[in-house]
This record gives sequence, C-alpha cells and structure tokens, in this order.
Amino acid sequence: MNSRDDKNEELAPHGKATITFEQGGVDEVSVVPWTQMIPRRLARKVGLTKKWATLFVVLAGLFTTSATITILVVSLETIATDLNSSVSVLNWSITGPMLAFGVVGPAYGKIGDLYGHKKVYVYGLLFAGIFAGLTAFAWDATSMVVFRLLSATAGSATGPAAMAYVNRLFEPNERVRPLGLWSFVTAGAPVLGVVIGGPVISAIGWRMIFVVQAPLLLGAALLAWYLLPQTTRSKSVKFDVKGSVALGFGATLFLLTINRGHSWGWTSPAILIFGVVSLMSLWLFIRTERVAEAPLMPLHWLRTPNIILPIAIQALINFAYMGGFIVVPQMLERGLGYSASHVGWLIIARPLTFSITAPLASFFTMRAGERKSGVIGACAVIASMLILSSLASGSSDLLVVLGLGLSGIGFGIAAPALTALVANAVDDETIGVAGAMQQLLSQMGAVLGSTVMISVHEMTVGSTTVVRSYGIALLFGAGTATVAALLATRLTPTDRSADALANT
Repeated sequence: MNSRDDKNEELAPHGKATITFEQGGVDEVSVVPWTQMIPRRLARKVGLTKKWATLFVVLAGLFTTSATITILVVSLETIATDLNSSVSVLNWSITGPMLAFGVVGPAYGKIGDLYGHKKVYVYGLLFAGIFAGLTAFAWDATSMVVFRLLSATAGSATGPAAMAYVNRLFEPNERVRPLGLWSFVTAGAPVLGVVIGGPVISAIGWRMIFVVQAPLLLGAALLAWYLLPQTTRSKSVKFDVKGSVALGFGATLFLLTINRGHSWGWTSPAILIFGVVSLMSLWLFIRTERVAEAPLMPLHWLRTPNIILPIAIQALINFAYMGGFIVVPQMLERGLGYSASHVGWLIIARPLTFSITAPLASFFTMRAGERKSGVIGACAVIASMLILSSLASGSSDLLVVLGLGLSGIGFGIAAPALTALVANAVDDETIGVAGAMQQLLSQMGAVLGSTVMISVHEMTVGSTTVVRSYGIALLFGAGTATVAALLATRLTPTDRSADALANT
C-alpha cells in the first residue's frame, strides 16, 4: 500500500481500519485544501485543524436548517392575520417541522450509512433550500404548512449526517467536545430562533426570513459538495423499507395523538383511532425488525444499557427543557404581564448558558465520566423547573434568569455526554442510525413536554391563578428530570484508562 493509500484509511484504536474517505483521508478532508482558504499561521494560532474545519462546515448547514423551526413561534398571530387563518391552524407550521426532524431522521441515518453521508447531507440542504424559498410565496395557511413540512423533512437529513461526520472524524476519546457543539446546534438553534424571531419579523416581515434562508441553504449545499469528504458505504445491505414506514407512521400518529388530544378531546373518535393505530404501527415495527435482514434499529440496542439509557435520559430531560421553552415565555407574558421585549431579553439566558456550557462541559466529562455529567445535568434541570415554578407577582428578573440559566447549564452538561456515550457504544457502521434514533426520541420528548405542560396549564387554570397553573405544569418537567437523574446513576462511563496510558 503506497503513501496515498495509507492516507485513505482511518484507523481505530488497536490498528483496526474502520472507514475510507473516497475523496481523501482524514488528513485530506476536501478536494480544495483548507490551507488555500485559511492561512497556515492563522490556523495554527487558533488551533483550527482540518477535521475541526470540516466540523464547522457541517454544523453551519445544520444550524441553518434548525434555527427556523421555531422562529415563527412568537409571531403566529401576525402570520394568521396575513394569511386569513387562525393560530391553531398555523401551529402546525411549528409542530410539523419538529415532528419531521424526529420521525424521518432514522431513515436518513440508514440511507447515509448505505450510500454515504455526504450525499444525504448535500441533498438535504438542497431540497430544504428549495422548499424554504417556496414558503416565502405561500398563498394560504395550508400551502405554508406544507412547504414548511417539506423543507424540514429534507433539512432533517443534516442531523444524522452531521453526527456521523463527528464520529468518523474524531476518535472515541475526542468526541465529547465536538458533540458538545453538535448538541448546541441541534438543541440551541431552535431556542435562538424563538429569541430572534419576534424582532426579525417585526423589522422585515415573516416572508423575508425564508427569502434569506433559501440562498443560505443552497450556498451551504454547494460549499458542502466541494469541501466535505465522502464516507464509506455499507455493501451488500438492504434498506429496511417496512421498518422505516412502520416507525415513521407510528411515531407520527403517536405524537399527533398527544399533540391534539386536549384540543379534540381525549375520547373523540379521531384521537382514539390515531392512538390505536399508532400503537399497532409501533408493534409492527418491532415485529419487522426481528426478521429484517438489515434492521433499521438493531433490537439488541434495547437490551444495551449504554444505548437505551442515554437515549431515554435525554428524552426525559428534553421533556422538561423544551416544555419549559414553550411554557415560561407564556407564563411571563400572560401571567406576570411582562412585555414581549422584556420576555425576549430574559429568555436569552437559557441559550446563552447552554452555548457556553456545552463546549466547556466536555472537559469535565473527560475527567469525571458521563455518569456524573448525566446526574449533575439532570439535577440542574430539576432545580431550574422548581425555581421557575415558584415565580409569582413581584419575583425579580434575577430569579427568572437563574431558573432559565440553570436549565441551559443542565442540558449543556448532560446532552454532549449522553450523545458521546451512545456513539461509543455502537459500531461505526451504525453510528448514523444511532444518532437518528437519539434525535427521534429527543424530539418526541420535546413534543410531549410542550404538549403535556400546556395541557396541564389548560386543565388547572380554571381552579387557580394563571401563574400558578403554569407553575404546576413546570412541576411535571421537574418530575421527568428526576426520573432522568435516577436513570443516569445506572450509566457506565467510558473507560479512558487506555487513552490515558497511551498519552503518557
């Protein structure tokens, strides 16, 4: 094997070949050398290596697709008036993309493992950009919801692909830090969308958001096509069509049942049918995976603690995290009478603390292990929910910021550690699928959290004050985070003793 062939092979610990990049090895991440784009002296000064540069390219596209999922949250009433519709109908322009990001992710992860994650990533950005552009010309509520859903369905391909690149470019002992950035983008971008949504729409209008987003996505697709390396493709493996359809259909109907249950009535015929059919579809998915030649989700994952537990813990924490993301702004505005601008400045505390904590927490996790990070992160979210649930008339802004900040800190500590634990527990060939499954369960936790908390508020507001009803809803988030903390005590941290010995 010549020197170039040597570069085309990335070696895992113990010298075992795991992946070959079709357009160059790990030291040759693109056809266009990064040294032609970034001066070597500057790259050395800031510590920017080629694999980190590749990571930033991948995460930039992921951020562009994720930030607009929730950017319309604070302006639905304005958009409803513009399109001669109602807020309840346009809620689907938020819920639909959130569901899409979770439901179709596992299929994209498998497609990327089979045909290469570069193609999945690039085409995802391309079609997300096309449908984002069409959203700007939506003529009614239905067309807007459909275009938003199609754009999110395409853009959700960037999540599993980005995680697959992280896990292929970085060794297991290095993954916590880049996965901290991945977690910030996937969880923080939608929150930042809410923060900037109101001022941006007030200044330029909601249609201009998509006029700007479309060329950004298309440009990101073009950049990724030229700069990203291709990943190896699994050979002689079939795509699990039946499993993908059963999982997607079952998860969608289950989330639809939870999302619409309170509005339509839990005993209404539609909700009962959706609930029964969703359970049957999920049961069919399990039956299909048992006999599938290439299962979408290997069932032994359900019996592997370091796979199923981190996924479940992250979903439970996200229940509280994203549920609070919906409830707290409404609590401050409707319950405590804060202005929209006042609320906007306060809720910045959560994405700000998350963005600072997620990258820095990797240093703690590398030394203390994923178990302690999971427990501490979940406990911080519990404290956040308890503080926010205690808010009342006259509460100081500092108390609000403390509650929101603890939520961002807790999720910032836990999410990268849990993601890294899953990545280190699966084979390289199934990393994309594992990331997608984690994204699916995390999104289901988010939708369940926001739906359940709002339902609790609506069911209790008649018997107590508005503020107190929101506080009761937040206590449900504290409960799920408590379950997450208890489960985190059962995690087995990654053994880094061999890495420590190797570096001495």
